[in-house]
Amino acid sequence: MQQRVIISQDIEHDLAQAIAETEHDRVFVLTDDITQECCLPKVASLFAKHNATTITIRHDDTNKTLATLADVWTALQRGGATRHSLLVNLGGGMVTDLGGFVAATFKRGINFINIPTTLLAMVDAAVGGKTGINFGGLKNEVGAFANARYVIVNTCFLDTLDTANLCSGYAEMLKHSLISNAQMWAEHVNFDILQPDLAELQRMVAASIAVKEHIVADDPHEHGIRKALNFGHTIGHALEEFSMQQPGGAVVSARLLPLAKARTAPKNTLLHGYAVAFGLIGELYISARKAGFPTARLHQTTRFIRENYGAMAFTCDDYPTLLNLMRHDKKNTSDTINFTLLHDIGDIRINQTATDEEIREALDFIREGY
Repeated sequence: MQQRVIISQDIEHDLAQAIAETEHDRVFVLTDDITQECCLPKVASLFAKHNATTITIRHDDTNKTLATLADVWTALQRGGATRHSLLVNLGGGMVTDLGGFVAATFKRGINFINIPTTLLAMVDAAVGGKTGINFGGLKNEVGAFANARYVIVNTCFLDTLDTANLCSGYAEMLKHSLISNAQMWAEHVNFDILQPDLAELQRMVAASIAVKEHIVADDPHEHGIRKALNFGHTIGHALEEFSMQQPGGAVVSARLLPLAKARTAPKNTLLHGYAVAFGLIGELYISARKAGFPTARLHQTTRFIRENYGAMAFTCDDYPTLLNLMRHDKKNTSDTINFTLLHDIGDIRINQTATDEEIREALDFIREGY
């Protein structure tokens, strides 16, 4: 089933139409405690008309677990959900990932609609049909491919975000430009994400989503070119998982550090997009070393990331742990660590490998810079 992405100018009108065009006997709304407070009021009157039942879970990726999944299944059962019911996932990537997996598995599959409320979810998590939960200390270890009937994207929700979470989502947009074309990349590395023009950002979001939609349409189950969307994620996921294992979280040192303590992120937590941004630095370095990626573009991208995302604190003593986490990546075959690399912007090389020494050099580059 193909999903339909709506770039919305009127969230109530577009959501009402999507619900009307989707089979449902009952409507359920999945939120987390943040989006219930900050985002649900924007559409609450429409859900009231449908007598919708709200299910609220705790925010933060550390709650994207089997236990939370079971809690939502239980809430659907108690609410009288059937295989003809509709689940609307209103929230960031954690909500759309987990909610999509709930919908894919409850009664062997029910319809769902995603309404992403963070920039990260708009350009990445809510689009493309990947759903899942974290398991055994690994990101998205258990999940399924399942398309939402509709994904409704409206930047009206972005006024609820702090700068750190805007930057987190923007890292996925930067990735899309790197695997797409130089004009988009140049626009992205010259955009002021710290003081964004939201109207301009909505146009850029639509273009970024189009990059992902085009790739997913060609390869819905990631047998080929969809692996391009993993650029920056082999190292990025390892850094993110490493940060989740640290007693105090991952320290991000930069002028953005106070923003990393905002209400939408626990103190010193490494947000997903920050991990991806640092992963982009490392995988661009490997691309330059092994695939001929232009060093000038490597340094320009690295400079943009350092100025807006700072740096993550880890040492060479952590390299064995990071390499082990990379070996558990779902993209791997046996113990071979698989990368997507770039010969140039938009010139993609999937199914590439790197030696442990080359990966250590990339981690050095992430830590030390130019």
